[in-house]
Amino acid sequence: MAYPRYQGYQYETSPRKLQPEYTPRKNPYQKKKSSTRKVVKAKEQKQTKRTLKPKVKLVLFIAVAFAILFAISYQNSLITENFNQKEKLKASLAAIDKENEQLKINIEKSLNLNKVEQSAKEMLGMQKLDNSQKVYINLPKKDYIESSSTENFTIEEDHNIWQNLIQFVKKLIK
Repeated sequence: MAYPRYQGYQYETSPRKLQPEYTPRKNPYQKKKSSTRKVVKAKEQKQTKRTLKPKVKLVLFIAVAFAILFAISYQNSLITENFNQKEKLKASLAAIDKENEQLKINIEKSLNLNKVEQSAKEMLGMQKLDNSQKVYINLPKKDYIESSSTENFTIEEDHNIWQNLIQFVKKLIK
């Protein structure tokens, strides 16, 4: 069976458009004015979106730039604070070193023999020795160092634990 609408040879190269089998009916009671208002509102919204996009981009760019500058400024303030703290520590170290040097000089001055003698006489009541208090000792001019060749060294062999314990007990008994 042949279909009447598909019969015949087609000379065109483009395919035929197929029509839907069901076509929706339009509501006769619908107002046409509301549809035109919606179209106008949609166009206005598109235009406002188009004009807002560059403004939003500009605001975002400024906000990002401000955040970057704020971060750099904060980092520099931290560096400055640490540098000031380091300088304060250096100054206190220099003051302590200076005080230390002054104390060393005072100690060296106080170690003078005349001052030591004077403080011993005044504070402790000490006196210099008299000839009657001095005792002279004569030592013979003999060499008290013995050479290692004269000594007899005995090398003890390592014993096991039991032999060491027995020797220890024998020494205690004697």
